[in-house]
Amino acid sequence: MRSLIDITELDLGEVDALIAKAEDIIAHPEKYADKCRGKKLATLFYEPSTRTRLSFEAAMYELGGNVLGFSESQSSSAAKGESVADTAKTVSCYADVIAMRHPKEGAPLVASRNATIPVINAGDGGHNHPTQTLTDLLTIKKEKGRLGGLTVGLCGDLKFGRTVHSLISALSRYGGIKFVFISPAELKIPGYVRQGVLEKNGIPYEETTDLDGSIGKLDILYMTRVQRERFFNEEDYLRLRDSYILTQQKMKAAREDMIVMHPLPRVNEISPEIDSDPRACYFRQVLYGKYIRMALILMLLGID
Repeated sequence: MRSLIDITELDLGEVDALIAKAEDIIAHPEKYADKCRGKKLATLFYEPSTRTRLSFEAAMYELGGNVLGFSESQSSSAAKGESVADTAKTVSCYADVIAMRHPKEGAPLVASRNATIPVINAGDGGHNHPTQTLTDLLTIKKEKGRLGGLTVGLCGDLKFGRTVHSLISALSRYGGIKFVFISPAELKIPGYVRQGVLEKNGIPYEETTDLDGSIGKLDILYMTRVQRERFFNEEDYLRLRDSYILTQQKMKAAREDMIVMHPLPRVNEISPEIDSDPRACYFRQVLYGKYIRMALILMLLGID
């Protein structure tokens, strides 16, 4: 039995195989319509989510399986004080695979050590979000045709953004990647990512506060929101939330083949006028997320 807690638990061959499987699902959905008939996915979401939870549920339904679970901790026995470990043991009696989101870093890892079925980390605090990273990789592959030889700009909240940290780790394993980190000084990439991933592996990167001066050299611009829920101080959040707003005027300096990604939800960091730009692929990114989660569920359940 295998779980997925951190993207680095998958080697490069496994990531590429998942992407290939997702591409086959996109091309031939009818082949997969009954693959999980009789199987159940439990979605244990201890904090709010729209895309991730519904994406997992849609993925399982489109594989012919069923879904049970909860969408907030107050509707579970966590409200009575039940531990994550005990919840994992209990839910293992009812389901075949668990997708868990939790505000505390490490909670899905604890669940995986106590469950008797696979556990998928659907986001733990500011730490990891491996299925969003797989979604991002599939998006890049489908939109750019490759995963190497790219200059990737990451803009906004790079300190608390778990999607950013996971994507850096994943893309660093492909050749010819360069990162441009665009953020306020207070929201820079944390040291453990800088030293433990970038410098350790000799990945070229630059840090800047200037979006306008950087956008023209990017193959990918990955926007993120400043996350109110990660701040202890409301004043700091309000001061930093509008640091970067992508507008059509700013897009004039970008390459014709640059793509704009965002893990969503957005607040106001991407102007709605960008939505009609063919380079905006964040809603296509949402759809890719369903397909890669279908591929992952099949892999963890050992279904060919």
